[in-house]
Amino acid sequence: MAERPLTLMAVHAHPDDEAIGTGGILARYADEGVRTILVTCTNGELGDAPGGLKPDHPDHDESVVVPLRLQELQASCDVLGVSKLELLGYHDSGMDGWPQNTLPNAFWNTPVADAAHQLADLMRLYEPQVVVTYDENGFYGHPDHIQANRITHAAIEECGIPQKLYYTAVARSLMTTFGEVLAEAGIETPSEVREDPEFGTPDELITTVIDCSEVSGRKYASLAAHASQSDNIFFLQMGEELFGRVMGSESFVRVIDRTGSPTPEDDLFAGLR
Repeated sequence: MAERPLTLMAVHAHPDDEAIGTGGILARYADEGVRTILVTCTNGELGDAPGGLKPDHPDHDESVVVPLRLQELQASCDVLGVSKLELLGYHDSGMDGWPQNTLPNAFWNTPVADAAHQLADLMRLYEPQVVVTYDENGFYGHPDHIQANRITHAAIEECGIPQKLYYTAVARSLMTTFGEVLAEAGIETPSEVREDPEFGTPDELITTVIDCSEVSGRKYASLAAHASQSDNIFFLQMGEELFGRVMGSESFVRVIDRTGSPTPEDDLFAGLR
C-alpha cells in the first residue's frame, strides 16, 4: 500500500483569511512538496463590492461580490501553491453584531453537525496529518471564525483525523514591537490592537513557530490578490518590504497531538517525518 503523502489542511472562514493567518505555511510547505488543502467555509458575500461599496450600501450586490471574491481566492491559492481549494459554500455571517448574523442561511446559524460532516468527508478524502484553524474565539470574535473552530473539532470527533491540530496565533509580546515598527513607518496601529491590551495569544500558550521569511513576498502577494478587499486588509498598507520584516514567521498553538513530538516546535510535521 502506498504511503499517504504529507498533507496540511487549513480551515478558514472567508476568502482572504488564508493569506493573513496561514499564507506563510501554505507557501513554505508547498515548496517542500507537502500537499496543501485549503477549505474555505463561506463565499465572502459581505465583503466589499467593486468600488469599495460596503454591505449596507444599497448598490452592494452579492451576486457580483461572490464570483469576484472566489476568483481572487483562486489567484491567492495559485500564488501560495495550494494543491486543492475546497469550498463549503456557506453564506457569510458578517462581523459580530451585524444584522446578517441572524440570516437563516448564514454560516453562523448552520447546525454544527451538518457543516462538520462536510468537513469530515474532506478529511477522509485527503487524510491530512495536520489541520490548522482558529481558536475558540475565532482569534478576534468573528462569528464565522468561531464556527470554523466548532466544525473542525466536530469533524475530527467524527472521523478521527488528523494527528495534529493547531490554532493560529500571534504572540502577545510581539504586539508592542509591532506597534513601534508601524509608528516608525508612519502607519497607525489598527484600533482593535491599540485599544485591547489583551489582543494576541499569551506567549506561554504558543507551542510552534514556523520560519516563513523566504516566502513572505508570496504571502504579501496572496493578500494583494484580494484586491477588491484592499480597504479591509490593513497589512497591504505596509508594503512588501516592511511586511516581510514583521510577518516573517507564523505562530501556532498545538491543541491535538497523537505523535508525542516535544514542544516547542519549528515544524508542523514534527513527529511525522
